[in-house]
Amino acid sequence: MYKKIFASLVIALSLLPISSLSANDSYKMDFDKESTCVVRKMKVYEAPMWVCKIELTNNKKLFFSSPKSMMEFYLQPGRWFDIGVKSEEDFKEILVTDFDTLKPINAKGAFFVYGSNVISPAGDDLVPFATYEAANNFASKHNGKRVFAFNQISAALIRLLNGSL
Repeated sequence: MYKKIFASLVIALSLLPISSLSANDSYKMDFDKESTCVVRKMKVYEAPMWVCKIELTNNKKLFFSSPKSMMEFYLQPGRWFDIGVKSEEDFKEILVTDFDTLKPINAKGAFFVYGSNVISPAGDDLVPFATYEAANNFASKHNGKRVFAFNQISAALIRLLNGSL
């Protein structure tokens, strides 16, 4: 029963205009040539289609080379204790780059394809989309195994993607 309710909710949400879920003209991926991935220490400008950003409530901007890297930080920020994230309330804005439009979108409203044949600079990764429909279409064309909502992504999934279970 819960699966049917969840499936209905996902379908209903994917039919809403993108702007009501995640697109917002004020979202900016304002990285430069010096912006480095917090997790992988690589320059993010080299692969702009994969860039993600977390802005903290203290206005500090953290950039990531891919959704997998961003989620690795988001799910276990204590591993990077020097950044000073103590709780969920420290996160002001979480953005990913929509793989179709290359525009920044709200990560919490995005859908992520797992197991596709498309890889990021960080290797096997999660490919982000603004709608479930776009993610599902991509998955069917690129051997994607599953589409996840933001809140379904676990630390175990990130470890699997990193090849370290």
